[in-house]
Amino acid sequence: MQFGPLPSRLSSSRSIVVLTGAGVSAESGIRTFRDSMEGLWKDFDPATLATPEAFDNDPATVTRWYDWRRLGCLAAEPNPGHTALAAFEQATVAKGGRFTLLTQNVDRLHQKAGSQNVVELHGSIIAWRCTKTGEEVTPPPQPMKEFPPRSARGGLLRPNVVWFGEMLPPAALAAADEALDTCDLFMSIGTSSVVYPAAAYIQLARANGAYTVEVNRDETSITRFVDISLRGNSGEILPELIKQLQE
Repeated sequence: MQFGPLPSRLSSSRSIVVLTGAGVSAESGIRTFRDSMEGLWKDFDPATLATPEAFDNDPATVTRWYDWRRLGCLAAEPNPGHTALAAFEQATVAKGGRFTLLTQNVDRLHQKAGSQNVVELHGSIIAWRCTKTGEEVTPPPQPMKEFPPRSARGGLLRPNVVWFGEMLPPAALAAADEALDTCDLFMSIGTSSVVYPAAAYIQLARANGAYTVEVNRDETSITRFVDISLRGNSGEILPELIKQLQE
């Protein structure tokens, strides 16, 4: 694959921001949110389960579904795209640069692959929080035994993800804004770029003079704006890019 000036841009960049979406995790076998449901959940619409109202009305069904998804994420392994991003970060930090990984994924596969500076824009399905105290807990990797589960304080536990109608975590938004203000290279990987505010990050990066890159199997709404668009799976493209950087 022809990367043009990208390898040299990566080598010379002092502050890199990467935004990842569901396409990165899909290569690890994790179904995207918009995929059709299967098994016991084939008759359910994910959008009707991922709301505060759904949890209030039927916390047992909602938490049972999220536990099913949580177990799937725990069983998944990082793919070469995840591993390459961890290598990008390590190389950037080693030369005194900064690397910030903004992810819309809730599976924590980036952390499992070794990424350190990860900002979870949509929260995490691996962590749950008490609706009574707000305290976050990490349930054991086994299937939950009661639905809805309860915390040690007696409050209902819910997945620590952002549901439809909820605000993104203020700390995550602040971290993203701060990183975008100073980045000189921005990469959008495996995201359709239709969910805001993340969809607007490309424009913020461009406004600050950053070199912009897209890696995606399909054309998206930002393809015509970026400096270079690489068509294909991140699990194939990113390791090849790493290889060129090391030559």
